[in-house]
Amino acid sequence: MSDPMLEKLIRFQHPGRVLGFGRPLTDQTLASIFGTDEETYRATLSDIEAQRANAVNALAADPAVHADLLSVPFARGAHIAAIGESTTADRLSWFEILRTLLDAERPDLELRFDNLAITGATTTQVLAGLPAIRRQSADWVFCMLGSNDSQRFDSADGPQLVTRAETLRNLRELRARSLPDETSRWVWVTPTPVDESLVADFTFFRIAGITWTNADLSDLSRAFSELTDDLVIDSAPAAAATGDDPAFIEDGVHPSIAIQAALASRVLAALGERALR
Repeated sequence: MSDPMLEKLIRFQHPGRVLGFGRPLTDQTLASIFGTDEETYRATLSDIEAQRANAVNALAADPAVHADLLSVPFARGAHIAAIGESTTADRLSWFEILRTLLDAERPDLELRFDNLAITGATTTQVLAGLPAIRRQSADWVFCMLGSNDSQRFDSADGPQLVTRAETLRNLRELRARSLPDETSRWVWVTPTPVDESLVADFTFFRIAGITWTNADLSDLSRAFSELTDDLVIDSAPAAAATGDDPAFIEDGVHPSIAIQAALASRVLAALGERALR
């Protein structure tokens, strides 16, 4: 059985995205960064990938998902990128599940995926990294940001890490400056809700004096439709579609793989619906 803390670190952290100026990181180097040996690192990574494969297999067996796979609007050879924070950086994220699903079920499309999400990033930090996004020259960019901006200090009515006005300004600038030309497509994915009880009980958040509220996240999500006329995919229903499975991991902020899989399905369906219009 893998160490839960090590698994969480490997699941959400991608040192190579933060140290982009460095040479490619080997498994040995990554294992050292995570404070483990190479064999344990690889075994933990394999366990995470097996979880993702199981989620993908379950989605692929769903007739509705199969139908949506046939109507995705991606051209053959399209380059698809995602910018975001931990919910997207997660190796079990909706984007990684979508990538794995499309690679397995629609190899004829020969799609190329790049996940640029960085755990803990605010919209300000992502905007500061705009040159790296522009270098991708992606045909499609999915943007799921704002959860970290919505973090509050001390209490539910304490100051936000990034003011709402600044968050919206950053998102508009990202949309205006990230795409190579007018033929590229942009898709907004709203931040997922949180489990406020789990957030309040999580030791690290209590010690750090930080919290999140669903009121803030809902308010931000409503504002996405006012930013541009691009497709906006509401993540909230995915959080209610997990059945008996846990919706969040122990911190109450990070979605479980059940939410991630439901969101991947929701994204796929929304793309199909837009393509049919």
